[in-house]
Formats: sequence, structure tokens, C-alpha cells
Amino acid sequence: MNDRRGKWAKWRIRTIGGLFVFFFVITSARAFFLQVVKKDQLVKLAERQHQKTVPLTPARGAIYDRNNAPLAVSVEMDSCYAEPRNIDNIPEAAARLAPLLEMTREQLERKLSGSKNFVWLQRRITPELTRKIKALDIDGICFVKESKRFYPNAEMAGHVIGFTGVDPEGLEGIELKYDATILGNTGYLVTERDALGRDIAMKGPVVKTASRGNNVTLTLDKNIQYLAEKELAAAVESSRAKGGMALVMEPQSGRVLAMATYPLFNPNSYFKYASGALRNRNITDSFEPGSTFKVFLIAAALEEKVISPGDGFNCEGGSYSIGGRIIHDTPKYGRLSVAEVLKFSSNIGAAKIGGRLGQDRLYTYLRAFGFGSRSGIDLPGEVAGYIRDRKQWFAVDLATISFGQGISATALQLAAAVSAVANGGTLMKPYLVEKITDENGTVLQQFSPQARQRVISPETAGIVARMMEGVTTEGGTGMNAAVEGFRVAGKTGTAQKVDPITRGYSVDKRTASFIGFVPADNPKLTILVIIDEPKTSPYGGVVAAPAFKSIAAQSLCYLNVSPAKGERIRKETVIQVKNDSVPVNPSDAAAEGTMNEGGEGIVMADFRGQSMRQVLRVMEKRGLNVKLIGSGRVVEQSPPAGQRIGPNDHVWVRCAPSA
Repeated sequence: MNDRRGKWAKWRIRTIGGLFVFFFVITSARAFFLQVVKKDQLVKLAERQHQKTVPLTPARGAIYDRNNAPLAVSVEMDSCYAEPRNIDNIPEAAARLAPLLEMTREQLERKLSGSKNFVWLQRRITPELTRKIKALDIDGICFVKESKRFYPNAEMAGHVIGFTGVDPEGLEGIELKYDATILGNTGYLVTERDALGRDIAMKGPVVKTASRGNNVTLTLDKNIQYLAEKELAAAVESSRAKGGMALVMEPQSGRVLAMATYPLFNPNSYFKYASGALRNRNITDSFEPGSTFKVFLIAAALEEKVISPGDGFNCEGGSYSIGGRIIHDTPKYGRLSVAEVLKFSSNIGAAKIGGRLGQDRLYTYLRAFGFGSRSGIDLPGEVAGYIRDRKQWFAVDLATISFGQGISATALQLAAAVSAVANGGTLMKPYLVEKITDENGTVLQQFSPQARQRVISPETAGIVARMMEGVTTEGGTGMNAAVEGFRVAGKTGTAQKVDPITRGYSVDKRTASFIGFVPADNPKLTILVIIDEPKTSPYGGVVAAPAFKSIAAQSLCYLNVSPAKGERIRKETVIQVKNDSVPVNPSDAAAEGTMNEGGEGIVMADFRGQSMRQVLRVMEKRGLNVKLIGSGRVVEQSPPAGQRIGPNDHVWVRCAPSA
């Protein structure tokens, strides 16, 4: 009996001991897992439970034009916050602070009397307000530096640069497209919490400051952008139009030097504008290009050798029936050469050239010129335009598309396609960003011109360019685009707009345009001006061509491109065929602002203290060719004010930012 009891006792002792060992091993393993394996994760979890992280606005990198003039910058501003538990007398503090914060005393007192020990009072305040709040010397009222986006040129290039939200993430334009590049890393503050999760005293000041993002340098030139916006605004206002677009680019490289949309908007206060006013219509809106399309029709027909420059076409006295529709010319023409079809913008002549080329080849060349597909420019929101599949074309479609109806394109597509004619036949990819740099100026990425494809031969491009020169000579539809001292190649365009209600062509709504390149013999600039729904005249040669002329003349002067001496336009290079049946309406073509190289010369103006805009206005008014150096206000000039400028004098002004 005693043996049985002894054995039972030993078994129980061993069992209990085994259980103790088992639970000890389990407990030790769990402790090892929690304290060693999961240590870092649990530490972070614990910190989150007794710490609160307050994010700070990250600093964005700057956006510059091609001359390093700032277009968008981030400025440090004070943000004011409160630690209510460190405020001795909340009602008194609220009474003193409320007037400065434009709040009622009751509102501020309620804000400070909550359970939180961290409360934003006002973010990104002015230095003056910071000074006034600090002068109150209230314990528990603190400041931290945050970044605010600022656009120093207000409306200038607003549709290209875009804008940011409060976050501040990019919402439009370059700010959106390169948001990941420009946006820096977020900084933060840390507050402590008690066991019940309530905020207590601050652990410290800024734990991590926001780091700045990378900088973006654009191909835009601030001065050319200003000229484009100024002349576009003048053209829209004088024609009482709904709006307009202007675009300036280098035909050889595809660099966009200016991209303007009117009406303008100020990205510093974008929230005050309707959403439609924020669109960059140069890439988001497509329209029927009208007669500007005849350039590409003739280029394709010449390249395919279905026509030659000297061929003539019977323009049927202004009325031509095809596919059950009547095509009209205004005024009426008889027989025209290919060059004259372009010069006088004959729809009937274009329709007959299109008939020779055929729909398959025309469609192929239009696609090769970039129509119907996105250009790939580094901006968000670009549309592809519209070209109906050639299998769905009827006889009348071939005719109407030949003179730019029944097809839609963006302003950028049109400028890129004309640039292909200007540069000898190669379609370049348009681009806006030149390089990306870090805050130390080190180049992280450099962008260079990209050729998309060759469309026409250099020989064909040269022939078309000389034909386009005829448009701006006496009797052509684009005489108002002629620039004194330079050969100008261009084309006018007038197109009916589609009525959204009737889904047919509007009776009275038009888009009027002029596109061209200058100098025609050595193109430096391709310039496009589009006027939307002009009231004074529907014709591109009347409302858009003068704006082209002004932008071209001032931009060439700014770029120090010298005019040809001793001749206005070299007419002998323009392909023309005399035809007595063509009505010619000669008009005075005297250009303004020319420089008299004889006599005593022009007197140098006093530019000191003037802004670059003021200098450009004087340059335009007096016909001066002045080299601009730097940015800001003029601090130095040569020759001195009042001195006569000789024909070989080097004229320049140097600008520096205001102190």
C-alpha cells in the first residue's frame, strides 16, 4: 500500500515538474520572440501609442526658364501652433490672439480648450503676422517653418507651369507631370501622449525638417513667353474674341520657347478661376485647322510627285461640285498654279490636288506629320486630335480634309508639323523640360532633341517653304504677317466650329489662325497664333497674322537675329506663276519700328532701373536691337543713355534682381 502511494506521489511530482519545464520553455521562447525577434516592430508600435506625429509641408524644388529665371519657387513661412496645456490662461490668450488670427474669441477659446495638446492655429502666415504674434509673448504658442509654393511672375506661363494644392502635390502642368521629381520629403513634429491617449507636453521641436525636391529647368524663355502672351492678349481683345492660343518653338530641335493661352490665370490663386480657365488649350483642345492644312497636302503631293510646282489647276470660277456638295472659293479664281493655290488659299485647288494624291497617301502623310497621335510632350492632358480611318472616307471627305475640314488637331501638333517643313522634313518631338538638377546644381538628367521620323525630303521641304513665302507677299492672304527685313513663310487658316447643339457647322463661329516660320531661309522660330471666335473678322490673315508679326519681330530682335540688309523680302525666291485671272488687292505694307541706319543713328534710351518688360516695350517702340543679360531690373547699359547708336555698335543692358 505504501509502495503504491509512493509511486503515485513520484508520478505527480514528475508530472508537475514536467509541466513547469514545459511552460518555462514556452514562456522563454515567447519572451525571446517578443524581445529579440519582434523588438523593432513593437518599439515602433509602442511609440505610436504614446507619440503623435504631425506632418509638415514638404519643400518643392524650383522651376526655372532656360535662362535660370525662377518661374516657381518654394518659400519658407512660419506656421503657428499651440500647446494648450502650456498656456497659463486660455481665455486671456484667446482674447489677445483672436484679432490677429481673424477669429472670434469664443472660437479660439473652444479650439484651445479641447483634449489635444497640439493645435494648428494658422499655417504659412506672413512675416508681419509672425512678428505681431511673437510680440504677445504667450507661453505655449509656437512656430515651425513650412514651405509655401509661390509663382513670382503671377499669370506668366501659368497654363504650362500649373499649380499645387495645399498638400502640396502638383495638380496641373509641369507641377503635376514632374510631381515625384519636384516634391521633397515630408518633415514632422512629435507630441507625447499619456496612458489614456491624451496629448501632453511636446517631446521637442522639429524632429525632421522637410527636405527640398529637385529643380526643373524648362525650355521656355520668360521674355518670349511674355511677348507671346502680350500680343495674343492684344489680338484677342482687339478682335473681341472668346480666347486664343500662341505657341513659339525651335523648328530644328522641338524646344518650346513659349506656350500661351488666353485668358490667363494666376496660379497663386487658382481656386478663384473656373476649371475651364485652367486648361492648357494648346494641348487639351483640338480644332479643325482649316486652310493651314494645305501646307501638308501640297508637301505630300510634291513628295509623291503627283504634282510639280508649275502645275496649274482650274478653280472653276469659285464653285465646284464633288460628292453631292458644292465647294466655294472666296474670291473666285480661274486657273491657279500650285504656289498660287497656297498663296490665295483656294479650297477648290486644294480639293483637286487631294484628288490626285488619293486618300490612302494623304492619310499616310497626315499620320506621318503627327496628326491623330499624341506628340509625347512632357505635359499632362494632351489629346491626340482626330482623323477618321481612311476606310470610312467618302469622295467629299478627301476634298474637305484636303483643306482642313473634317479633321481635328491641337495647336502643338500643328506647330510641330510646320516645324518639320521648316527644318528640312524631319518631325521632331516637342519638349518643355531641358534638365533636372538637385539643390546643389548637379545635373541629374539632361534632355535633348529627339527626331520622331523623316516625313518629306529636304528638297520638297525647300519648295514648300518658298511657296509659303508667297502667302506673306503682296496679294497673299498673309500679308499682315510680313516682318520688315526678314523672309517669312506662313499660312493663314479659317475654320468653322461645330455647333454642339445642332452637331453641324456653326453659322457664325470660327477659329482664325496663322502659322509660319522665320527667317524662311534659316528658320529660328516657328510661331502659331489662333484666335477663337473673333467678332471683327473671321479671317486668320486679318486677326491672327498681325500678332504673328509682332511676336516674330520682337522675338528675333531679342534673340539678336539680324535682318537682311537692303531688302524687305527677297521676292525672287518665291515660286509664283503670273495669272491675269487672279484678282490682286495690293495694300500698303509699310512696317513699323524700323531702324534708320543712315544719318546720325538712334539715340540710346535710359534703361536704368527699368524692368525687363519695360525694356522690351522700348525696344519694340524704337526698333532697338538690345541684348538682355540677367534678370530683374537694369543696373548697367551700353552705350550710355543719350549716345547715338552706330550700325556696328554692340548694344546691351545687364539686369540684376532687386535688393
